[in-house]
Formats: sequence, structure tokens, C-alpha cells
Amino acid sequence: MDIFTSEQFEMLLPLAAVWAEEQERMILLSGVPLTESQVEDARQIGVLHPDRVRLLRVPQIPVPTHPALATAAQVTGLISPAGWGVAFRYGIFIRNDCWTCRELVAHELVHVVQYERLGGFEEFLRPYLTECLTPPGYPHGPMEQEAITKAAELCKPPLIIQNEYKSNTPSTSC
Repeated sequence: MDIFTSEQFEMLLPLAAVWAEEQERMILLSGVPLTESQVEDARQIGVLHPDRVRLLRVPQIPVPTHPALATAAQVTGLISPAGWGVAFRYGIFIRNDCWTCRELVAHELVHVVQYERLGGFEEFLRPYLTECLTPPGYPHGPMEQEAITKAAELCKPPLIIQNEYKSNTPSTSC
């Protein structure tokens, strides 16, 4: 890892896992369940328990307040107030102006699947952060690419519309 030493990463990982779990807890308490169409998307993506997922609309994505985590977030840019959304297992923050972006919610639901598959916060964060911090880095790691690809596939227009518009490129903004 070019940004952090292995020792720094191992010190930060448990702090990040605790912070992520706190964020999930807050979202589960204050968020809203998926709509019927979002539940269908979640099932198509492979979410095992779409009924557990909650979305919380926020003006900006919260960042850690712990000094070491705040510095790590700033240095890496992986958690930023300007982000569109972020998943913490079954809790997903969505920035206000991205609330209706189906592809973003689908992308975050793929991360929910990854949390389910890997079994927990540290089990997800270790490989995800390693991929993000190891060249070629974010967004080129396999886990992020899985989320990008599956969300784009789910949200691509039907073939008739693709031919009409001559494009199947996923949107680059909310």
C-alpha cells in the first residue's frame, strides 16, 4: 500500500469497522426501507435480505470524526462529503441530490451483497480497502468494478432504447 504502511492499515482497520458499524446502526434507526422497485432490483442483484436494507437521505456523506480516520478519509478520498452514496452493510447513505438515482442505489446494493458474502464489517473492509489503496486503486479493484458493472447492467435501457440512442454508457452523474 503506497498511502499507508501495513502497520498503519492494521491500526486503522478496526477503527474503520467500528465507525462503519455505528453508521449502519444510525441508518437502520432513521432510514427508510427500499421501495418495491428497489426491492426487486436488490433481488436481481443478489441481496439475500432486502427487507433489512435502509436508505438515509443526507445533505452530504458523513465523514469520520476520529482524528486518525478523518485524516485517512481525507488522504484517500474514499469517504467524502461530496460522495454520492456509501453502503455500510444494510445501511446506505444517499446524498439528497442523488436520491432518485437508480444506478447509484443499485451500485450500493452490490456492496450490500459483498458485505453479506464476506460476513461482516472488517471482513468486507479489509479486501475492499486493500483494493482501493493498492495500485491501480479505486475504482479499479474487483469489488468496485463488480458494483459498477452490475449496477450498469441492471439499469441499462432496453435494447430498443439502446439502438435508438446509440448508447449504453452508464450515467456519469446522479
